[in-house]
Amino acid sequence: MSNLLSITTFLPAIAALILAIFLRGEDEAGQRNAKWVALIATVLTFIVSLFILVGFDPSDTGFQFVEEREWLMGLKYKMGVDGISVLFVLLTTFMMPLTIAASWNVTSRVKEYMIAFLLLETLMLGVFMALDLVLFYLFFEAGLIPMFLIIGIWGGKNRIYASFKFFLYTFLGSVLMLVAMVAMVADAGTTDIPALLTHEFGSETFSVLGIQIVGGMQTLLWLAFFASFAVKMPMWPVHTWLPDAHVQAPTAGSVVLAAILLKMGGYGFLRFSLPMFPIGSDLLAPLVFWMSAIAIVYTSLVAMVQEDMKKLIAYSSVAHMGYVTMGIFTANQQGIDGAIFQMLSHGFISGALFLCVGVIYDRMHTRDIDAYGGLVNKMPAYALIFMLFTMANVGLPGTSGFIGEFLTLMGIFQVNTWVALVATSGVILSAAYALWLYRRVVMGDLIKESLRSITDMTAREKWIFAPLVAMTLLLGVYPSLVTDVIGPSVEALIEDHNTALAAADRLDDSRVATAASH
Repeated sequence: MSNLLSITTFLPAIAALILAIFLRGEDEAGQRNAKWVALIATVLTFIVSLFILVGFDPSDTGFQFVEEREWLMGLKYKMGVDGISVLFVLLTTFMMPLTIAASWNVTSRVKEYMIAFLLLETLMLGVFMALDLVLFYLFFEAGLIPMFLIIGIWGGKNRIYASFKFFLYTFLGSVLMLVAMVAMVADAGTTDIPALLTHEFGSETFSVLGIQIVGGMQTLLWLAFFASFAVKMPMWPVHTWLPDAHVQAPTAGSVVLAAILLKMGGYGFLRFSLPMFPIGSDLLAPLVFWMSAIAIVYTSLVAMVQEDMKKLIAYSSVAHMGYVTMGIFTANQQGIDGAIFQMLSHGFISGALFLCVGVIYDRMHTRDIDAYGGLVNKMPAYALIFMLFTMANVGLPGTSGFIGEFLTLMGIFQVNTWVALVATSGVILSAAYALWLYRRVVMGDLIKESLRSITDMTAREKWIFAPLVAMTLLLGVYPSLVTDVIGPSVEALIEDHNTALAAADRLDDSRVATAASH
């Protein structure tokens, strides 16, 4: 099907338009209809996206299902997927129906709520499929708007503060990326991403205000993109917006934020920073390694002293994203495979953990860890599911969480053993805060009177968790489902990266030889 990517991308937006035009009323029937329209649209989007996976050829390292047409003022509408992006598309379409199903108890402005999530899905899918620089930037930045509204309208007490902090952090980081994109188009003469991947941006050292810029234009472009993607991940020390956003966002907002939106930063590093600016990536990789290692240890320690369940899981997400950034810039097969696997795995696990918090928040209306204890006595099914995802978050062998962390640590060990040593301590720290949380919330005697009437998970809640349990266990015992798809594209990326570095070394050697002869 020639327009498969466009159908997948814009199907949720069409459903949002239908809701906006045809659905009237905030009565019970209107709310129920809005929920069903959103759920059906997201399920259909997932089904259509499966055709992309079925028709995808992993051995072809180029872009597939490419759609290209003239768009606006000479700009192009160009979409496509490769081995790096196709599974992020599937992650997005897989998580969104679960997110809508988890929102069944929402009663305030339900139509607008569903429209916001449907538009957000379209914009997130567009990021992973765009093959034009302008189109990518529009999707990347427009995704801020629905999330800003979701936090700001349906969030907690401090939702206004959290939504503006989220918007300003991510938007200001992207301003530098926009400047860099203008410079790229001026240098390469095109906005076409596949063409930009083959373009050699300048790497000759020059001076600005007396400061030597080693790596030249590539270093400056890399830093500009880094400013945007590091905030989006988020990396330490620009991570402070994430805990506030998670705490204030509704449960479904936290799930989307953790499972999909954070992955845009990692995807950006893989699509732009590593292949387009190989010299800059090589020069600044040690900076990323140590920032990642600090993030893993520091945010794990901060997580251990949290009293709010959501905030603890949010800091855990920052720590796990540290493995991702570290793995990407190792520029070797194990590191990048592990980084991509970790992003996909984290999507399932962190999404499930925020849903676990949502289950008991819906019943008790508090996220305070001290408000719970002994839930296993009243909620055995919940205790079992929460335990599974706690173990997966720790990286227990047999779960998907183990594979990603193990591969990234293998990758970084080949590059920098000291960083690998520091990062490995994060595995121990994650066990400390995750098991501490589980112990205080689930285990022990049911002492608190307020918990005596609490009920176990409903059938709807169990069905929401079932696909997440299946994927976490399946990828834990059969990781080649992911690595077979991403492997050839990652191998091609590394080969191109190493070729560019070798060419730059030869060029530097020839310059030294020429200077010596004179």
